[in-house]
Amino acid sequence: MYRDFIVPDDEEVLDKIGEWPETDENGARVITCRPDDVGDVLTFSYETLSRSVRARWTKSNGEDVLDIYREGATRLTVSSASQARHILIEFHMGECAGVMEIQVSPSLSVRDRLLYV
Repeated sequence: MYRDFIVPDDEEVLDKIGEWPETDENGARVITCRPDDVGDVLTFSYETLSRSVRARWTKSNGEDVLDIYREGATRLTVSSASQARHILIEFHMGECAGVMEIQVSPSLSVRDRLLYV
């Protein structure tokens, strides 16, 4: 069964996590976060039509810490509370459902769960 991928508007993304989503050459929305002084960068992209997301965490020396690409996204939310800012992505893919939670400040962290329902 097809489900829509619900995403916040650009103003909400800017308001909640302090970054304006840009559009890449393929039409995906891209958010680039540099949360600390060590030079790590999180590049998060999403495309509503394909219901896909990609989270790429790169160290200051260019080395990838994490690179996740997933389809089947159903909802993307952004939040800000007590100095922490988050991107939350919900997924539903046939027999599996899950959540990816990305903390973009004050430091980067990623938690990802995908389970059978």
